[in-house]
Amino acid sequence: MKIILLLIAAVLPAALLWFYIWKKDPQKEPTRLLVKAVWYGIGIVVPVGILETGLQYLLFGEGQPTSLFGTTLMAFGVAALPEELSKLFCLWLILRRNPYFDEHFDGVVYAVSIGLGFAAMENIGYLIEGGDQWVTTAVVRALLAVPGHYAYAVLMGYYYSIYHFVDRSPRTKISILLFPVVAHGVYDSLAMSGMVNDTVGGFAFLILIYFCVKLHKFVYHKMTEQVQRSKEEMNPINFTINK
Repeated sequence: MKIILLLIAAVLPAALLWFYIWKKDPQKEPTRLLVKAVWYGIGIVVPVGILETGLQYLLFGEGQPTSLFGTTLMAFGVAALPEELSKLFCLWLILRRNPYFDEHFDGVVYAVSIGLGFAAMENIGYLIEGGDQWVTTAVVRALLAVPGHYAYAVLMGYYYSIYHFVDRSPRTKISILLFPVVAHGVYDSLAMSGMVNDTVGGFAFLILIYFCVKLHKFVYHKMTEQVQRSKEEMNPINFTINK
């Protein structure tokens, strides 16, 4: 019974966020492609975990970082960059010859499917590692970590669509990876600050809450912008008249 509850607690936050994005899509993507994107996200968890373990060993040996510089390096170099780069590779795979990638919001839908597939699988691992404290871990991750992966994915999908449909400049191309990595790296830097000491960790946690609120407001604005663009693409005549 415990393992069933654990799996539900691990997967449910990601499933709810995915359903929210799916409902926002003005023109639904094929189910088989969305399921494929989710499986891509699930499939990269183990290889990314192995890569992160190797990078952490190279940078810190068998120990853990004990300074703010060390935790920041670990957050960006060991966690954020490998994870977001792997998700971007999956997004490129599923969109490069996808005839259904014909609206601005599509990039967000596919990116979120990959990101939340990753987040759900990662969550299962964290909750199993949490042992008797898995409920506390589940609550904290449902409120912070899983929505974090959702936010990084919205940013990646937003800029991927902007590059594909609107602006093929190098700046936009770089933004596809840069914005998710920066958001992810800042989040992890603040979350890992407790490795330094409890005082730093407590102060960083307050900043983390503020950062998450601002990040999700920014992401909501970007998501709404793409929904509107997709609706305009579906009804160009009506939009012109209303305008």
